[in-house]
Amino acid sequence: MKTTLKLGSLGCLLLALAACRSDQPAPAEQVAWAPVNSPIRADAKTEARITELLGQMSVEQKVGQLVQVEIRYITPAQVKQYHIGSILNGGGTFPNNDKYASETDWVNVAEAFYQASMDTSDGDLAIPVIWGTDAVHGHNNVIRATLFPHNIGLGATRNPELIRAIGSATAREVSATGVQWTFAPTVATPRDDRWGRTYEGYSEDPEIVRQFAAEMVKGIQGEAGTSELFSPSKMVATVKHFVGDGGTYMGRDRGDTKISELELRDIHAQGYFSGLSAGAQTVMASFNSWNGERLHGSFHMLTEVLKNQMGFDGFVVGDWNGHGFVPGCDFTSCPQAINAGLDMFMAIQEWHDLLENTIRQAKSGEIPMARLDDAVRRILRVKMRAGLFDGVSPKQRAVLNGVGDVLGNPEHRALARQAVRESLVLLKNQDQILPLNPKQHILMAGDGADNIGKQSGGWTLSWQGTGNTNADFPGATSIYAGVKAVVDAAGGKVTLSEEGKFDDKPDVAIVVFGENPYAEWQGDINSLEYQPATRKDLQLLASLRAQGIPVVSVFLSGRPLWVNAELNQSNAFVAAFLPGSEGQGVADVIMAKADGSINVDFKGKLTFSWPKDLSQVMLNKGDKNYQPLFPYGFGLSYSDKDTLPSNLPEDRNLAAPGQGPVPLGIFESRVLDPWQIYLVDSEGKKPVTTNTAESSAVSLTGHDYLLQDDARRLIFSGTEPASVVIASDISVDFSGFLASKSSLILDLRVNAAPEGAAAIRLDCGDACSGAVDMTTLLKQGELNQWRKVSVDLQCFVNAGLKIDAITAPFAIDAASKVDISLANVQLLPMSAGDANISCQPQ
Repeated sequence: MKTTLKLGSLGCLLLALAACRSDQPAPAEQVAWAPVNSPIRADAKTEARITELLGQMSVEQKVGQLVQVEIRYITPAQVKQYHIGSILNGGGTFPNNDKYASETDWVNVAEAFYQASMDTSDGDLAIPVIWGTDAVHGHNNVIRATLFPHNIGLGATRNPELIRAIGSATAREVSATGVQWTFAPTVATPRDDRWGRTYEGYSEDPEIVRQFAAEMVKGIQGEAGTSELFSPSKMVATVKHFVGDGGTYMGRDRGDTKISELELRDIHAQGYFSGLSAGAQTVMASFNSWNGERLHGSFHMLTEVLKNQMGFDGFVVGDWNGHGFVPGCDFTSCPQAINAGLDMFMAIQEWHDLLENTIRQAKSGEIPMARLDDAVRRILRVKMRAGLFDGVSPKQRAVLNGVGDVLGNPEHRALARQAVRESLVLLKNQDQILPLNPKQHILMAGDGADNIGKQSGGWTLSWQGTGNTNADFPGATSIYAGVKAVVDAAGGKVTLSEEGKFDDKPDVAIVVFGENPYAEWQGDINSLEYQPATRKDLQLLASLRAQGIPVVSVFLSGRPLWVNAELNQSNAFVAAFLPGSEGQGVADVIMAKADGSINVDFKGKLTFSWPKDLSQVMLNKGDKNYQPLFPYGFGLSYSDKDTLPSNLPEDRNLAAPGQGPVPLGIFESRVLDPWQIYLVDSEGKKPVTTNTAESSAVSLTGHDYLLQDDARRLIFSGTEPASVVIASDISVDFSGFLASKSSLILDLRVNAAPEGAAAIRLDCGDACSGAVDMTTLLKQGELNQWRKVSVDLQCFVNAGLKIDAITAPFAIDAASKVDISLANVQLLPMSAGDANISCQPQ
């Protein structure tokens, strides 16, 4: 059990909200934060009831309320035993570890945890547990749920009433599975579109964020002062992540937001003012820092600002083990976070040690009893307001919502389809090619045409939105299926070919392409260039145009990207963002009626500025010298004349000021496009679609390095030769990296002494490769310590690699027992003298 040093400020006076200030630098400026005036007010009866409960609770029972545990790591019996206050399911976590769990399965697990928390058979107090989930674009963890467009698309609708309706529909679907709390809405104001969570923001404009946050909260919780507030079809909302997550340096998730407090308030906090004014009951602390101080440990922001100045009387929950990143803390101990104003830890595997340490810290006074009581009071207050103490169990709530008939019901799907229609933004429509006549022969191409997982993006069934197939979305519609329905009804012809192949020349091609799913920091990128490595989709567009086929591009993305070349090869270009499960909504707009007239016009307007070159990574409305390709608010309708030049500049050498050399990412918390991980042994070549995979001779699992699952552990059994290969089905020209004297860079951890040889390899086809021995490196240095490894790219060329046709930019070979972990694999321009593996070919 880990111990920590006591705070140096235990002798300080308790402030109004009973929080003890830790030793932190005073804010550089005095900025006033206006009170939020929540319509849900404290009442004497509820407060008296809480006071009575607090008087009956032991320290152990109180601390249990401060701990939220992921359902994979706790049982209902443990919830009862340790008086746990909350549980959650992370992205990709399901009841009984079953991705295909039914609504009833979800309800049964929720009921089991609830009944355990209410069991008083041994004299314990009955304090209901509350279950939280990331329902960020519908009930996105559950098969059959309606998936709405992600927030970036919802922002483009400019329709606040629609936002409230979506919040209401989501709340009903979540409530039908017995869950009472969602970690939504995200109210970030993204400023650098390289950030991997850009799509979770409604806009770069804080006014849009402010407007939509309030409507989403009202939809989720119900309108305060009416009978719908926290009725059985509603749930508790969370405004997150407090505060400044969208303003980090270089768009790095969990990074540092280096701005004044005035900017923090006026740009990044507007969604909190409106969301809390609408009655939001919980706030999630942010992973990021503000001017070097971690928000999970910021007394100034969590207590002085949020609770004292803004008057928030709900509770503050942490993010996934976020307390562990506060200086002086780890995942098992962090009194600093509680003393700063965090009310509930989000704890994962190490929850029991965290619980025991926090109990000890409360008993010793390291966490003052007044601060502990304040945190518990806030948690109980929210539970009482939300009706959890009213005796209605999750199963009863689900029955009231019509369990089994709610997820993906026609009303909700129609609402999502409307949201898709209104979120589409028309960027180009040369010669009024759109809407398309459905009586034509239409070719559907691109890897997004018939791919519901891709069009839905991250936070979809799995955490990153990866590993899904169309079969995982019963009742949903791909964009191809939507177009086909229209064309078939009109008597036209549609051909589906991801590669753009055909027998009979089509009249027009609809090419659906864009970013593959990602979430959180795994979506962070270094450049806004789309497909910098392969330009695969550009080649498809150019091929079709070269054959005299007009091209309509439907671009799927979680952010604006530099796509000048793709725009040049398109007759029309639609920014569809991440539309979710109802691809039919795209067809509603781009396809004409059978008589050729407009079916539904474009309504979407950009709430993010679109870059004209690669230097414009921080391009926002109101900037000096504001010169985007498409400005904030842009969006054509069918009555508008397209004036976009057909020869936009395609200079790829411009980079953001101060960005320095741009690496080519291969693995950065996840395998980056266009690569895929494979396990290779005598059984063949097995693709890896999740963080865990195994073959007869090698296994791969997720490994925490700096962040959650940002590395991969590879264990070679030694029973036969095996490889872990990162590869693509297309070749990439790396000549430019060789010319700039680049090296292959990675972070390496040796977990056990190797029993034989191993090598790093790059491939240039099935019978073409270059390998470099790494055995000596693996045997040197300390075990279980991370270190930076670099190999001069010339080493692989010397070993036989053809640099202009790379199919696998990274592979590890081993024929004996080897246990290593890898992270941050990339090609980086640097001096060859920096390499620390000598050029010894295999």
